[in-house]
Amino acid sequence: MPRIIKAAITQLANRLDTSASCDAHREAMLEAHIPYIEQAGQQGVQMLCFQEIFTGPYFCPSQDSKWYDAAEPIPDGPTTRLMCEYAKKYNMVIVVPIYEKHMTGVYYNTAAVIDADGTYLGKYRKNHIPQVAGFWEKFFFKPGNLGYPVFTTAYGKVGVYICYDRHFPDGARCLGLNGAEIVFNPSATVAGLSQYLWELEQPAHAVANGYFIAAINRVGTEAPWNIGEFYGSSYFADPRGKIIAQASADQDEMVVAELDFDMIKQVRDTWQFFRDRRPETYGQLVEL
Repeated sequence: MPRIIKAAITQLANRLDTSASCDAHREAMLEAHIPYIEQAGQQGVQMLCFQEIFTGPYFCPSQDSKWYDAAEPIPDGPTTRLMCEYAKKYNMVIVVPIYEKHMTGVYYNTAAVIDADGTYLGKYRKNHIPQVAGFWEKFFFKPGNLGYPVFTTAYGKVGVYICYDRHFPDGARCLGLNGAEIVFNPSATVAGLSQYLWELEQPAHAVANGYFIAAINRVGTEAPWNIGEFYGSSYFADPRGKIIAQASADQDEMVVAELDFDMIKQVRDTWQFFRDRRPETYGQLVEL
């Protein structure tokens, strides 16, 4: 039988002014997302992912230690526990991008992966951490140390890449070699230098590795930082690099797409990139 997977991604604007407490932000964003989770479940969605650090604002334009309080343990924190309940309720795989507290003073930009029966499968920690004006992420996040895991879920093999990671083809290739059939990339990205890359890099990863991509952004502006407008445009791309479903640039929205996972074999059998790669010639990549 064909392997048709119904998947969904959401993009939302932040709900509260940044003067609000971290707990208030978490509560407001969970309240905003739950109707979309319910809608996805009622539509029979089998895989769902939210935007980067979905339980609050993108606070990295600041260097304010207040936001350390937004971090929570995985899997024992309140958000992961709640999402495990929804995953089980709707028999739905959920990818949960949140700010992770490993221990006091050690925090990661992380996504938990929950299987359709509500079982916590593991997590991906963002490996590539930018440190440029408006994106002071090294103040908040330690670089990931879990490699590029792929999670075998009830519906398929799921990989995660987070925001800035998307500029690096190496990890995207590792996810393919590790067996990913779909890679979710939750992001927080604003209009500017990289916007034209939004529909270029990730479809290219899909082509180079023969898997589906789900690229997720947020929408709106976030005062007082005002680093620009988060331009939404979340989308799914197939293993041929074609964008097959896409959200608007400025609206809270859920995008649902039916993904033919049989296409992965068809594409890989046609474009033999894994067969023809020459890893013995790439040593320079890890020497420089």
